Amino acid sequence: MTREVKKFRDLNELSEAVAADVAVLISKTVSKEGHFSLVLSGGSTPRTLHRLLGTVYREKIPWEAVSIYFGDERYVPHTDKQSNYLMAKETLLNLIPIPAGKVHPIPTDVADPARAAEAYDGELREHFSEKGKSFDLVILGIGNEGHTASLFPDSPALDELRRWAVFIEVPAVPHERITLTYPILNRASSIYFLVSGSDKKDALSKVENENFDYHTCPAKGLNPDHGELVWWVDSDAIGG
Repeated sequence: MTREVKKFRDLNELSEAVAADVAVLISKTVSKEGHFSLVLSGGSTPRTLHRLLGTVYREKIPWEAVSIYFGDERYVPHTDKQSNYLMAKETLLNLIPIPAGKVHPIPTDVADPARAAEAYDGELREHFSEKGKSFDLVILGIGNEGHTASLFPDSPALDELRRWAVFIEVPAVPHERITLTYPILNRASSIYFLVSGSDKKDALSKVENENFDYHTCPAKGLNPDHGELVWWVDSDAIGG
């Protein structure tokens, strides 16, 4: 694994740099392999990146060769304002010429969320092998307490070794979530953390502090087996 930290003045500058990087990465990978798999995250930080990818870089990316997945989902309808899928749809998917079959939202329309997690796990296994590379790029954020995707401190999902997607109840609203797990995330070629805002200072300090492990700061559990890990952070998040 290679690890890199890139620092920027603010969220806009950070987002512009990530968008340019992602456009090049997608184009190069598609030229070489014919396809690209991208995992999106929720939260507010990726919104600016999404809009840049869907406008400034819309014509520079071969969207017809891109498959989109989600790192986690709140167990609410896809029309709910809390839905990660709805956020992605409004800020990116509605703006780009991507075939409907290339977008893979986490299902939230069945009564049993555990079964929905099993269904998404099965869908992932239809597209990725048990060994070797999984996704080409995973975009993640970090919560104030160090959670990422819906992997929260002390969650049983942190020690999951077999399943790629699990149902979990978390200490945040809404409580019911489906999240991808370390076994599939850590086989990505690239993992990008986008971190913006002064409220993320404590989380970043935990990432750097050896006294915290992945149980107390789940973001520390993201260590690509054979890929790159890049932290894109702004000045507010790092305190200057």
